[in-house]
Amino acid sequence: MAKRMILMLGVTLALITALGFMKFKQVETAMQVGASFQPPPEAVTSIVAQRQQWPASMGVIGTMEAVHGVTVSADLPGIVQRIAFESGQAVHTGDVLVELDTRQERAQLASLEAQSELARLNFGRMHELVNAGVISRMEYDQATSQQKATEANVAEIRATIERKTIRAPFTGILGIRKVNLGQYLSAGSPVVPLQSLNPIYVNFGVPQQSARQVRVGGNLRVTSEDLVGSVFTGRVTALDSVIDSTTRNIQVQATLANPDGKLRPGMFVQVDVGLGASRSVVTLPASAISYAPYGDSVFVITDLKDPKGKAYRGVRQQFVKLEGSRGDQVAVISGVNPGDEVVTSGVFKLRNGAAVEVNNKVQPGNNPAPKPEDS
Repeated sequence: MAKRMILMLGVTLALITALGFMKFKQVETAMQVGASFQPPPEAVTSIVAQRQQWPASMGVIGTMEAVHGVTVSADLPGIVQRIAFESGQAVHTGDVLVELDTRQERAQLASLEAQSELARLNFGRMHELVNAGVISRMEYDQATSQQKATEANVAEIRATIERKTIRAPFTGILGIRKVNLGQYLSAGSPVVPLQSLNPIYVNFGVPQQSARQVRVGGNLRVTSEDLVGSVFTGRVTALDSVIDSTTRNIQVQATLANPDGKLRPGMFVQVDVGLGASRSVVTLPASAISYAPYGDSVFVITDLKDPKGKAYRGVRQQFVKLEGSRGDQVAVISGVNPGDEVVTSGVFKLRNGAAVEVNNKVQPGNNPAPKPEDS
């Protein structure tokens, strides 16, 4: 009985030992397979880096501003008797916009003109009498003063009547009217906005490190996403005398021709301002750049070797320094050499040393001046 028990324990122990050894070999084999496992290559697109001559320019956001822009207001209080314009109408200097009720002033004018005529006649008589020695010089001076006072009163009431006729102070385009017939206007009440649109200003900020490269008389280009295909050219006409302590930018003002009135005050536009001579840079599509807080980088495709010494096509992460952009392209001034093959799409799924497979059937945008419908 004891021998049988010992035999059974021996057989059981041998079976457990065999199963454990088999499991150990399976785990060891799995670990070896995992250590030598290579993920499939990632599908990417690529481009061969090339050096190009870029004009030294800077793209910034600008705001349009009228050379002359006011809200025409009432100078004196009164009731609107006539409106001589329509909203959005083009007007010229001196055109009548609104006439206020002047019946009371015109009645006063008639009375003062009658007094002035009487004073003029009296002055004429006094002049003859003083020459004849009939009246004193004091009486003559009083008549002279009376005549001048009545003439001044007439001029004053005429000026009041004229001031109640509101005219366009300069040539431009009217906005939406803010008055109605019969409305009582106080002094300073708004009547209608008026903007001079040709020429027109564009205001924008330039970083202080680039301020010395922007000069009065320099050329620039202005475009807007709302005006497809329209490009406006102008010249820098003024630089602010101070640099903003918050943004460290200096404000620049340029003047543009705007004959069709397409540019309106308050519009946001893209400004491309020249900074001097052209420069040589390596250009890449913006999609090739991997942006990160610790530095921008690209993935360069090259021949690599795995741990077993087998060659494969993989990527090497390369940090780069960027300086400016134009359309779909960015300028690389260090980190990439002409002739390097750089990944242009799929960079988010790559790591240093990853295997890749290039498929350039569909390429990302790489146009320095893309059209909005293509972007």
